[in-house]
Amino acid sequence: MNLFKAIVGVSAMTSLSRVAGLANQIVMAKVFGAGAVNDAFEIAFQLPNMMRRLFAEGAFAQAFVPLLAEYKSQRGEAATHTLINRVATLQLLALLVVTVLGIVAAPWLIPLFASGFAKTEGKTLLATQLLQIMFPYLLFISLTALAGGVMNIWKKFAIPAFTPVLLNLCMIAAAVWATPYFAQPIHALAWGVVVGGVAQLSLQLWPLYKLGMFPRLDFHFRDEGVQRMLRTMAPALIGVSIAQISMLINVSYASGFGDGAVSWLKKADRLMELPTALLGVAIGTVILPALGALRGEKNMRGYGELLDYGMRFALIATLPAMAVMCVLATPMVATLFQRGAFSAEDVSRTGPAVAAYAVGIVALVWIKILAPAFYAQQDTRTPVKIGIRVLLITQLFNLFFVFVVFNRFAPQLLHVALALSTSLGAVLNAWWLYRGLLARGAYVPQAGWTRFARQLLAATLLTTALILLAKPSDLWWTVVGEIPRASMLAALFALGGFAYLGVLYCFGFRLRDMHR
Repeated sequence: MNLFKAIVGVSAMTSLSRVAGLANQIVMAKVFGAGAVNDAFEIAFQLPNMMRRLFAEGAFAQAFVPLLAEYKSQRGEAATHTLINRVATLQLLALLVVTVLGIVAAPWLIPLFASGFAKTEGKTLLATQLLQIMFPYLLFISLTALAGGVMNIWKKFAIPAFTPVLLNLCMIAAAVWATPYFAQPIHALAWGVVVGGVAQLSLQLWPLYKLGMFPRLDFHFRDEGVQRMLRTMAPALIGVSIAQISMLINVSYASGFGDGAVSWLKKADRLMELPTALLGVAIGTVILPALGALRGEKNMRGYGELLDYGMRFALIATLPAMAVMCVLATPMVATLFQRGAFSAEDVSRTGPAVAAYAVGIVALVWIKILAPAFYAQQDTRTPVKIGIRVLLITQLFNLFFVFVVFNRFAPQLLHVALALSTSLGAVLNAWWLYRGLLARGAYVPQAGWTRFARQLLAATLLTTALILLAKPSDLWWTVVGEIPRASMLAALFALGGFAYLGVLYCFGFRLRDMHR
């Protein structure tokens, strides 16, 4: 398999998805703004998304994909199909139970995770209604993830990477055309999420059938493969739960910072997801099955070389992305979101959160590469132990930045403290994962890292300095029209891109060096 071509292909499809997601956020900002109504939606949407990390691309994928890769390479397609049948049946039953429980428990879940909503009349009730509408999305997106995992094993990366586009298109359509037909317009957006989940699953079914891997009901859950997956998944569930607990704690904090705080934080998070998803998801999607296969073949040299390649590939794009998003945070927010109900005040609150999240971009992408290196060895315990440490330290960061630093020096930006804590926690997580692989001998850095790092650092610093000299003040971005903002931002990105690639070229870096 041509890894460079596969990663670029998945990145292209993922970028299409993220552009659609960005368009969705732009429409939401214009229609609903960043006040109490949008806060309620963000909280309600986050809860099924949190569960999705457990039942879909999170703990489930970490346990299922390496096992499936092993079955395909060592036991043949018949045994692989049997495993898919039994895992899919078990997943379907579990999801039906969780979905029903989630709908019934919604009136208790919202006050538990967003206690600050009680300060605004009707906010808790609205979030509860939205959660009850959207919880079935969990069922559809989790089954979609299973189908996508199967196709990735067969190296069919394009359709799973494209699938999220459908959710965003459905949400955009709901916000633009369906809102007039609802007494509470935000309900239309919630129903758009459910329809998007159905559309995502539907797109996967025919390709799965063509592969001959369409699941059938099979209730033999004592199967050796199913039991192995469950044993591997158990610690992964804990690990993913830790990450989600950290996120929920952040949202719980933000819900008490006043109307708009949750929306500002989530808008910043969505922007940060652009580079992390384009590279982290793309590289992780391609590398996890390949690492699993190399581990199954006991080819540890190839395993280490592949891991090294993924880390270098990610660093080429994430290091400049981190720097550019730090210095262009407010310009990006103003250009993308300042229209309709999203005001200049919202821009001034969201921009610093984007910059704080940007600090962790490199670490977040590396986590998506380093953690699969453990999962490919069917070791989910080590990332869990690291995750527990990171959770505890991140909460200490939260307490320090919220109550000691920002509460004293920038009380209007308390939500930014949460973003900064998350980024620093990600840096620690990536560092400990990296050290863990070194300690067990699973990874040995290849030759040339010092020269490579110097090239990237020099190019990034020079590019950042050039953008800082060329960009107007943050105030300018909030007072001029949409066309001047967009034109200036495009010019700055073009300037930065040419400068970065030009400096790299002058230092002797060639893109062909990354072909594999």
